[in-house]
Order: sequence, then structure tokens, then C-alpha cells
Amino acid sequence: MITKELIEEINTLSRKQRSVGLTPEEKERQTELRQAYLVSFRENMKSVLDNIEIVDELPKNMQH
Repeated sequence: MITKELIEEINTLSRKQRSVGLTPEEKERQTELRQAYLVSFRENMKSVLDNIEIVDELPKNMQH
């Protein structure tokens, strides 16, 4: 699970990369964090999509 602290670390590394660059260790950490973020995002999106219920008919109070 991605925490607020991990998001902050991702953002910090991103800002540092744009300003002064990253060391090889920081680049590796950035890659690990990004992969963890993507896994978490995909799991969350799958959960959202799995809970969608498709309804073919309009509720009675909305029919014309």
C-alpha cells in the first residue's frame, strides 16, 4: 500500500531529478517507488471496477 510518506518521497526524488539529478542509488529507489505506486494504483482501480454494477433499466421514478 502506498502511504502519504511514500508519495512525498516519490515527489521529492522527482523534484531532485529535475533540479540537480539523482545518484544511481536514488534512481533505483525512484524506480522501486514508482513500480510500487503503479501496483497499488492498478489494484485499487481493479477493485473499483470489480464493484461496478451495470443496470439496464432506469429506476421507476426516472422513466419517462
